[in-house]
Amino acid sequence: MAMTLPQVMALLQAQARPEQLPAMARFGLTGARRLGLSVPSLRALGKQIGPDHALALALWDSAIEDAQILASLVAEPALLSAVQMDHWTLGMQAWDVCDQACLNAFRRSPEAWARIPVWAGAQPEFVKRCAFSLLAVLAVHDKKRPDADFAARLPLIAQAADDDRNFVKKSVNWALRQIGKRSERLRAEAIAMAETLRERPEKSARWIAADALRELRPRP
Repeated sequence: MAMTLPQVMALLQAQARPEQLPAMARFGLTGARRLGLSVPSLRALGKQIGPDHALALALWDSAIEDAQILASLVAEPALLSAVQMDHWTLGMQAWDVCDQACLNAFRRSPEAWARIPVWAGAQPEFVKRCAFSLLAVLAVHDKKRPDADFAARLPLIAQAADDDRNFVKKSVNWALRQIGKRSERLRAEAIAMAETLRERPEKSARWIAADALRELRPRP
């Protein structure tokens, strides 16, 4: 039997860990309404509930970070529309919510690939982060997509490398590293991109380059 939103919210409240919030905040796991649940607890709850797209949409609109992560776990990716995905990105207030949405739901949506350039050109911090977190996640999990598609997304990395906001530059770096680890061809292209970024004047671009090169260059 499907669970109602009040029932699920009661389960979330029952597992709340307010004493964990200060420690979580030190890692950027912030949010005024966060309950402090761990990701394993949310995954277990997601399995208990099962797929329920309508419930996922309602959980997201609660604006509670834990509920939003749970929403990504019970959403039915095939039913996620571009409008719904855009709406979700605008409601993100923490990096873990962004990354979990990409990992659990967005990467499985037929709309995912087309949203990357749209979000990459957006200004809000977590919308832009979502573009590159999704690109990183797809580089790992979308085994059937041709390498040429990922190579064609590298210019987005170059365009965003001047954004010095912490949660943006880290996701841009993540995307570059994961693309580079996908294949030897892409490793060479990612290294070339990093070497170009290393020569740019922006501090964020140089940081992205240095961190990527540490991981992608062959070690002696």
